[in-house]
Amino acid sequence: MSNIVVNIFKIPDLRKRILFTIFVLVIYRIGAHIPIPGINVEALRDFFVQAQSGGGVMDFFDLFSGGALKRFSIFALGIMPYISASIIIDLLKSVFPYLAELAKEGAEGQKKISQYTKYGTVLLCTIQGFGLVYWMMRNVEGSGVIASDVGFGFVLTAVISIVTGTMVLMWMGELITERGIGNGISLIIMAGIVVRLPQSIYATGRKIGDTGEPIVGFILVGLFFLVVAACILLTLGTRRIPVQYGKRNVGGTAVSVTAQYIPLRVNAAGVIPIIFASAIIVFPSQMLRMIGSASSNEFLNRLQYWLTPGQIPYIVLYSLLIMFFCFFYTSLRINPADVADNLKKYGGFIPGIRPGKNTSDYLMGTLNRLTFFGSIFLALIAVIPDFIIRVYPEQVPMEMAYLFGGTSLLIIVGVALDTLKQIESQLLMRHYDGFLGGKKKLQGRF
Repeated sequence: MSNIVVNIFKIPDLRKRILFTIFVLVIYRIGAHIPIPGINVEALRDFFVQAQSGGGVMDFFDLFSGGALKRFSIFALGIMPYISASIIIDLLKSVFPYLAELAKEGAEGQKKISQYTKYGTVLLCTIQGFGLVYWMMRNVEGSGVIASDVGFGFVLTAVISIVTGTMVLMWMGELITERGIGNGISLIIMAGIVVRLPQSIYATGRKIGDTGEPIVGFILVGLFFLVVAACILLTLGTRRIPVQYGKRNVGGTAVSVTAQYIPLRVNAAGVIPIIFASAIIVFPSQMLRMIGSASSNEFLNRLQYWLTPGQIPYIVLYSLLIMFFCFFYTSLRINPADVADNLKKYGGFIPGIRPGKNTSDYLMGTLNRLTFFGSIFLALIAVIPDFIIRVYPEQVPMEMAYLFGGTSLLIIVGVALDTLKQIESQLLMRHYDGFLGGKKKLQGRF
C-alpha cells in the first residue's frame, strides 16, 4: 500500500487532482461552520441539545449537510436541493417526452437538462430556505437564539445566504468533477458524513464505558465490518447477460464482432429508495410533533410511537417502502423494451432468446428477480440502525447508529469504491500497478 501511495504522488496530474480535491473539501468544511448573519451559535447549540429532536426530519437532512443544518450555517441545506432536483428531473423524463428526447441528444441535450436541474435547485432551495427560516423563528425566537431583528430584512438575508451557499456547493462539486478526482457531488456528501465519525465514535465509547459493557463495543466493531462487506457486495453486484452480434461487412470483408454483455446491477436504484422511504416515513411523525396534537389524542400518540425509529411497525413499513421504491426507480432507469429494440437494430441477440418481445420479456424477468433480492438486501442494510437503537438504546447514540447502515454507509462505500476506480485507472494507464496489484482490478461481481 505504501508503494501505491508513492506511485500516486509520482504522477503530476494525479497529484494535482487529489490535492485540488482535498483543498475544495477543506473549504467546504470551513463554510459549514460559518453561521448566517444574525444567528447566536452558542444559543442555537443549546437549543438543539435541550430539544432532543433526534430521529426527525432535521436529523435526517443534517446528516447529509455534515452538521451545517443544526449550525444554521451558509451551507445549511448542503447539496440535497440539487440531488432532489436531479431526482425530480429523472422522474419527469417518463412524463414529458421533451425531456426524454433531450436525454438522447448527447452532450447538448445533457447540457440543457443540467441547466433545468440548476433552475430547479434554485427553486427548491428558495422554498426550503423560507421554510427553514420560518421554522427557526417560530420555534426558537422566544429562546433568544435569533439575536438580531427577526423582521423581513433578516428573513431575506438568511434565505439569500442559504440559496447562495447551496449554489456555491454545487459549483464546488462541478469543479471537483472537472479538475479533481471522482464525482464531486458525491464526494461532498461523503465528506459531510465522514467528518461526523470521530465525534460519534468518541460519544459511543464514552457511553459504553459508563455502562460498563465493553462486549457491546466488540459486537459493534464486528457488525460494522459485516455491514461494510455487505455494502460492497450490493454496490458491485452485477448480472452479465451475454450478447452476440452477427458478422458485418467492413470494406467488402465480413468481420465478426466480439461478444459483449449487458450489465444488470443488483441494486440499480442506488440509495434513492432509502432517501425516498426515509423522507416519507419521518414526515408524519415530525408533523405530529410540530403541531403538538399527539399529546391530546390517544390514536395520534400511538401512531407517533409506532413511527419512532426502532419500533417494529416502523421497521416493517420502512422496509416495504424501500422495496417499493427499488422497483419504481429501477423501472424508470432501465427499460427492457428499449434495450431489446436497440439490440435488434444493431444486429445483436442474446444466445437462445429470440430478438424482439422475447428478449424484452427475458430481460424484464431477469431484472425483476435481481431487483427483488437486491431490494431485500438493501432493506436489511437500511434497518440495521433501527435494530441497534432497539437493542442498545443506552450504549449507542442515535447518530452513531445511523452511521452503521442505511444511506450513510452505502454512500461512503459507493463513493470510496468509485474514487478507487478512478485512481486505479490513472495508475494502470501510466503502467503502475493498481490497488490489487498485477493484472487484478476492481470490478463488479457476477
